[in-house]
Amino acid sequence: MSLAPFVQIVARGQGRARSMTFSEAQEAMTLILNEDAAPEAVGALLMVMRLRGETADEIAGFTAALRAHVTGNLPKADLDWPSYAAGRSRGAPLFLLAARLVGQAGYTVSMHGWNSHQTAAASLRDVLDLAGPNVRYAPLETLSPMAFKLLKLRDTFGLRSCINTVLRMWNPSGAGAIVQGVFHPSYRSLQARAAALLGQKNLSIIKGGGGEFERHPSKDSVVFGLRDGVHIQDPNPPLMCETLKLHDVSNPIDLPSLWAGHTHDPFAIATITGTAALSLWTLKAARTTGDAHMMACALWDARHHTESLSA
Repeated sequence: MSLAPFVQIVARGQGRARSMTFSEAQEAMTLILNEDAAPEAVGALLMVMRLRGETADEIAGFTAALRAHVTGNLPKADLDWPSYAAGRSRGAPLFLLAARLVGQAGYTVSMHGWNSHQTAAASLRDVLDLAGPNVRYAPLETLSPMAFKLLKLRDTFGLRSCINTVLRMWNPSGAGAIVQGVFHPSYRSLQARAAALLGQKNLSIIKGGGGEFERHPSKDSVVFGLRDGVHIQDPNPPLMCETLKLHDVSNPIDLPSLWAGHTHDPFAIATITGTAALSLWTLKAARTTGDAHMMACALWDARHHTESLSA
């Protein structure tokens, strides 16, 4: 079967085009992942969807196809943590140290991703030795070469596609809890609705630094997502009054020195503990985000004493 019928569904013209159903989107993405679709048709489908905006059913259907296409590559984890941000404004990946605190609390964290258009200072892969024993990272190009090929179509189109969203939704480790960062706030609701269609129960989505799951400590943070399958919108006030840029490329942060305690940066530390707190709350390690923040701060203070504090 060709991809043409699905292109026709979304691109027939004004008044006749419609969005795909869950099952149609799943079938279309299965064709693409199996390389049974002409590249011109793939480009047409993805760009029409970008122009008019993706629906929750389409994102969920695409994600279900990806999950079925790639199975058994990663061991089960407690928390899924996608990392697909792009952009030269990114600074040091402080969220990696937040994930390490979650691991220090006894949870396993599965990170996966690929990042583009970033400076060397923003490279996650260059500092993975700081991840700790409970945080695993899988590069997309190894985990799924075909998904990587689809993501790289950005270089051809000059535009992102819904593949960026699908990869954030993927959860290849089958974790019971997921955290996601988005660059555009409107995607928080879209991804929450798609996750519900996929049967996900516990999910937190924030507008994060450069699209990563990374909390800005001096701004309000509204968490969209799911708790026990119920949609949430949980507002959280700023953690500190000082207003600074989350990533100042003129003042790079030395992550190893920060973790070792050789340098002290209150804003960076608040970013780490604030991000870790939302992750721990997603895992239900604490009842409230306030309790989770106290837990994250305690984990930061104890980081040199143990990597196995019990949640």
